[in-house]
Amino acid sequence: MKKVKSGNYSSVAKGNGAPKSVDEYLAGVPEPARSTLNQIRAAIRSAVPAEAIETISYRIPAIKYKGMLVWFAAFSNHCSLFPTAAVVEAFKDELKGFSTSKGTIHFTTDKPLPVTLVKKLVKARVAQSESKKRR
Repeated sequence: MKKVKSGNYSSVAKGNGAPKSVDEYLAGVPEPARSTLNQIRAAIRSAVPAEAIETISYRIPAIKYKGMLVWFAAFSNHCSLFPTAAVVEAFKDELKGFSTSKGTIHFTTDKPLPVTLVKKLVKARVAQSESKKRR
């Protein structure tokens, strides 16, 4: 699949300025992207410790646990998960078939990231974050 530069797109969530919560962000995302992102959100939440919190960072939804973990967003022609470059690299074989760039995975609503893969990516990111905090 062709690699896409993620900086060329703007988030599709509409509203007055930056959203103040993940729910507010998602409310501004049109279907079917909203449903796809809600599935991604649920998968992420099931893979992070209970203390993890949702926030808005860079005007898009993010999960914070011992620092920023992952981000996710809808764009005009795709959705993205941002699990960091190290995680994308570590799972490059499982991500074949999806467009990736340095720390981003792009997917469409008709071919979303599998929930089991999202959970693996997020758990790897949690482990990475925890190991950095122990040093």
